[in-house]
Amino acid sequence: MPEPDTAAPPRHAVDRLRATRLARSAKPFIARGSRAPRCPGCRVIFSHCLCALRPVVATQAGMCLIMCDIEPLKPSNTGWLIADVVGDTTAFGWARTTVDPKLLELLADPQWQAYVVFPAEFAPPERVVTELLPTPHKKPLFILLDATWSEACKMFRKSPYLNHLPVLSLQPEALSRYRLRRSKRDEHLCTSEVGALCLAMAGEQHAADTLETYLDVFSNHYVNAKHSVPPDWEDAAHLRLRALAQLR
Repeated sequence: MPEPDTAAPPRHAVDRLRATRLARSAKPFIARGSRAPRCPGCRVIFSHCLCALRPVVATQAGMCLIMCDIEPLKPSNTGWLIADVVGDTTAFGWARTTVDPKLLELLADPQWQAYVVFPAEFAPPERVVTELLPTPHKKPLFILLDATWSEACKMFRKSPYLNHLPVLSLQPEALSRYRLRRSKRDEHLCTSEVGALCLAMAGEQHAADTLETYLDVFSNHYVNAKHSVPPDWEDAAHLRLRALAQLR
């Protein structure tokens, strides 16, 4: 069984955002339904740690996560998985009245063509696109609002600094397979599933497949830990993740 990541420093943008959020908390954050110590590297209890399975895939596309206040603290958050896989991932906390200057700098960076990824029904028709724009010499930057559905809608409405950007409306062909939180609508994808669709749209199919499979592995470990079932290191998801790693 892989060794857990017991004392690693913050390793990516979501991890750093989590550390910043914890630093200003008045009391420790305890995940609902569990008080067992969790590995800081993968947020699963130590007996089910999957740090050694973390895949990293080189991509041209970038990811920008704008995260609701406590989202980085939730062990079930899947934006963390995007940051694990896609090296060019940034993460910013969201507030209604302020915006991180570094986020504004990122949006103004000419190397990127940014897209706000959100359903078309919530945006003016003139902003909506269903495929990537022909922008030579620019790389796609996918902006994902990482929150519950109601919170994400609020963030979309109340973030005027995003209003000049095209809204990328995805057309998923399958329902969500995410098992760690409940949603009233099966067509609502988790953040990691949305990220995988964006990567595929950008022609990053290997990264998309890796992220999708990594979500399956993470979900298996998380659910098995919850029910005190040992992780199955040889199930289909683990085998597929290892096979994808060999294609790098």
